Amino acid sequence: MRNRRRREPDPYDGILLVDKPTEWTSSDVVVKIRNHFKFSKVGHGGTLDPLATGLLVLLIGKGTKLSDRIMGGDKTYEGVLRLGVTTDSQDADGEVIAEKDASHITRKQVEAVIENYLGDIEQIPPMVSAIKKNGVPLYKMARKGQEIEREPRKLHVFSFEVLDFNNPLVTFRVKSTKGTYVRTLAHDIGNDLGVGGSLDSLRRTASGPLGIDKVHSLEDILACDRETIGKKIIHLADMIS
Repeated sequence: MRNRRRREPDPYDGILLVDKPTEWTSSDVVVKIRNHFKFSKVGHGGTLDPLATGLLVLLIGKGTKLSDRIMGGDKTYEGVLRLGVTTDSQDADGEVIAEKDASHITRKQVEAVIENYLGDIEQIPPMVSAIKKNGVPLYKMARKGQEIEREPRKLHVFSFEVLDFNNPLVTFRVKSTKGTYVRTLAHDIGNDLGVGGSLDSLRRTASGPLGIDKVHSLEDILACDRETIGKKIIHLADMIS
């Protein structure tokens, strides 16, 4: 029986932590890194909306085998909720569909509503999302002005706190299970307060055990060549340990 030769570890197998710039899609970053370094296989461990910045985990080579583990981890975000403005996408990228005066809303009122979103909750995903219905992404239906019934998803919010209140802006930090739409939280909280709301900005600061403190800017990454980029990759053996 012929002995199978063990493949030598590839210096590029692992993960790369990128600070995603705003206006870039997660797929934009994946394609840019793959083409720039001529990597054969690159994926990511959880989508960030174009509006959002922060921790985007790129999976390189055999690192793609960690996809389920990375995507399944809890996520932490810091963001800004704008009270009084409702948009069709639930964030600042969408078209404004309603505006109300929110000047009477207090920090105490916001914190009281936020308490209702701690623990196990159900969330109806937004129409402007990549979730598919009969094989068609919801955002494509939304572009045609269509709206369909969406099944609520069960989630868990571990913590949700107001960091700063400067009406109409509420700066917050939230930690929750995978699949949470933070812009939907902003939208729903605004509705509960009777004035509407939308997500003004968002930054992912943690994904499972991986934190924002170890990210590299896209600019710094693209300044590397194939030799120096290896120093920024967290290799599989290090991930396992």
